[in-house]
Amino acid sequence: MSSTRGPRSKGLDGWLLSTPALLLLAVAASGPLIIVAIYSLLEKGDYSGVRWVLSGEGWFRVLFEKDIFDQTISLADANLTIFWRSVKLSIMTTAITFAFGLPTAWFIATRPARSRAFWLFLITIPFWTNLLIRTFAIMEVIRNQGILNTFLMHAGLISEPIQILYTDTAVLIGMTYVYLPLMVLPLYAAVDRFDFRLIEAGYDLYASRWQVLRGVILPIIKPGIIAGSILVFIPSLGAYVTPRVLGGGKNMMIGNFIELQFGQGQNWPLGAALSTLLLAIVLVSLVIYTKVSSREDPNG
Repeated sequence: MSSTRGPRSKGLDGWLLSTPALLLLAVAASGPLIIVAIYSLLEKGDYSGVRWVLSGEGWFRVLFEKDIFDQTISLADANLTIFWRSVKLSIMTTAITFAFGLPTAWFIATRPARSRAFWLFLITIPFWTNLLIRTFAIMEVIRNQGILNTFLMHAGLISEPIQILYTDTAVLIGMTYVYLPLMVLPLYAAVDRFDFRLIEAGYDLYASRWQVLRGVILPIIKPGIIAGSILVFIPSLGAYVTPRVLGGGKNMMIGNFIELQFGQGQNWPLGAALSTLLLAIVLVSLVIYTKVSSREDPNG
């Protein structure tokens, strides 16, 4: 006599089959994050590491500092400068990649169907190369004796090299180059589903090109804009290699500052607090993206 298994039994079997993967995620992914969060609540060790004494000193030093003589409390100007530089460069990187990414995605989406794969192939080529190699390639372009300065001097536009390397501008150029494909691909996916008859309808209603762009195109492809912005902003905020190479160690961002605390600074609680704060910012960004996406597509 055969028996049928109900949906509840099948659901239980699914959870049991998923148990090994869930355990692996808990140990390999959540475990290190929990350790970092715990370290942020402990005291700094004498030379390195932590002492297992509960303390909020790590979180306190994220925004504040004490004078070594009279113990007066003041804002940690250096930390705030690094935070501001990180957020500013991440926002600027997102804006510039969008400015270049939207025309690029529009161009690819409006090509004949048989040639779109070729253009997408060109966009994905940078992913085949290590990030460090791509960063050194940009350095060869913008350094004082690099391709850009050499061309400008031979063209007679400048008399001496422009100092670009080891500045915020160099970091911005490098991150824009590195993360541009992450903006183009979501925008292409959104533009590819766009109904171009809506543009004709807008022109039939005597709308200008700017009005069509602002009132028709941008609202419809907004999910792609948000997705691309999140994909660019989050890695830009925690970037380490590009600011380290192109910024020369002087123009640090949050990622470099965290590495400094676990390295030369030997202040693991502060580094752990900064890491946890960065993770919280990323989670907030993802929650905002999820809420906006759910409003755009209530059915998922």
